[in-house]
Amino acid sequence: MTDELVNKINAVQSIFDQLDRAIASFQNETSLHCQWGCGKCCFKPDIEATVLEFLPFAHHLYQQGLAEAWLTKTSESDSAVCLILNPTQSGAGLCSQYAHRGLICRLFGYAARTNKYGEKELVTCSIIKTEQVDQIEKANEKIKLGLPVPVMHEYYMQLASIDFDLSRDFFPINAAIRKAIEKVLSYYAYR
Repeated sequence: MTDELVNKINAVQSIFDQLDRAIASFQNETSLHCQWGCGKCCFKPDIEATVLEFLPFAHHLYQQGLAEAWLTKTSESDSAVCLILNPTQSGAGLCSQYAHRGLICRLFGYAARTNKYGEKELVTCSIIKTEQVDQIEKANEKIKLGLPVPVMHEYYMQLASIDFDLSRDFFPINAAIRKAIEKVLSYYAYR
């Protein structure tokens, strides 16, 4: 018997690893970067995510014996801001679970969307746009000349190929995390 959930989690993690390498390469070619300790994008109250993209985090919590506590935390909180965010943390960002962040968290800032003309348009934050103007211009020029840039819908399609049902619906980020934890706990309750 195969371990279906673990296979899905490994497939998601493989996509995340591929994306992280693509973003690192893109950042290296463009010199674009987030400000040290910023995390402003994480404070948006309307961030949505799928259940599938948070299965690796939920599985990590289960393995650490923290899934029940996080289930309670996500169920009792009425915060619209991501509960993984730790504004008191010092470092490059404010994500307390950076290795287990969702797809939207990985894509924002260093990915592109495809416009109606089939052209790739960089999607990044207002801080990068205003404080790294020269790098943005050069990055856009390089993209037009063929520089590889992660394309958002391509990564969401890759997730859909793993599990269409768990990647189809978008929820407020904390609800997506809660549903992922519920999925993992339910899976292991019967094993």
